[in-house]
Amino acid sequence: MAQHRISEAARLLGVSDDTVRRWVEQGKLATTTDSAGRAVVDGAELAAHAQAVATAAQDDPHASSARNRFVGLVTAITADTVMAQVELQCGPFRVVSLMSSEAVRDLGLEVGSTAVAVVKATTVIVEKERAR
Repeated sequence: MAQHRISEAARLLGVSDDTVRRWVEQGKLATTTDSAGRAVVDGAELAAHAQAVATAAQDDPHASSARNRFVGLVTAITADTVMAQVELQCGPFRVVSLMSSEAVRDLGLEVGSTAVAVVKATTVIVEKERAR
């Protein structure tokens, strides 16, 4: 059974350690104690909680087959006359998109605005961390 320390759970959820501790105090997450006496969260419970607190794009009037939607903050835009690179910070993840400079203008994107990264791919690679 996978178990995660508070700090690791926070890192995986993209929140602070204090937020995870608050969730524990509020009864939203249960902890047990590992063999070293540290508070840990069960991996399956953490996964269920992650799904429960995940936020999807709001007020999207379009139907889409893409299921990977990440709401984030625009952190950088590098543009020339034709193309632009737009960086989003979506929780703990940095998402980078290349698009036309015209699209950036049409969408009204600027550093600090919110946007949704929609990812649709034919290949998804899953990796597992090695035991430390």
